[in-house]
Amino acid sequence: MAKVISTLFISADGVAEIDPEWHFPFYDDNMGRCVDEDYSAADVLLLGRITYDSFAGAWPDREEAGGEDAPFAKRLGELRKIVATRAADPELAWRNCEATDDLVATVTALRADPNGPDVLVPGSISVVQQLLAAGLIDELRLLVHPVAARTGRRLFDEGDTPYFLSLTASEVFPTGVVRLIYAPTAPPAPVGYADVTDKLPDGD
Repeated sequence: MAKVISTLFISADGVAEIDPEWHFPFYDDNMGRCVDEDYSAADVLLLGRITYDSFAGAWPDREEAGGEDAPFAKRLGELRKIVATRAADPELAWRNCEATDDLVATVTALRADPNGPDVLVPGSISVVQQLLAAGLIDELRLLVHPVAARTGRRLFDEGDTPYFLSLTASEVFPTGVVRLIYAPTAPPAPVGYADVTDKLPDGD
């Protein structure tokens, strides 16, 4: 079965709409290694329309320019890319792109295929929020920056039901960035205050 992996740069206060002013000062070789790991394991990129426009507006030109980032740009260009969009006839000029107007159905079908491709969702906050709500995220990879952004769109929107997560891996970088990898998990057994009083510190 295909895995759906979300990868996000995020601030300590949960802002996933990155601002270059607080993101790039922390981008080092460790973060570059994590990004390489994420993309190397991907067979398909799943992008929201805003993220697609950002990627398509930059990476094809970088590939053509032949600079230091051209090999990574070429890798992105060669990957199959699915763009979630409600546009009736979206113009997707970047190669290897296709559109879907039914995100949940598309991802459900990919995950149901025993030989399905592993899907990476870079950024694309609204896509991740929809997939979390539908129970279709298999792994949430967060690169948490040591900054409270205080403004910008947050990953976890308001809702009635908590998302319970199991931490499967963690790594702390010298910059203070923490890589956290979570998988969705079942809610814990109900526990109230009376159940933990024996664990409170005593008066000594």
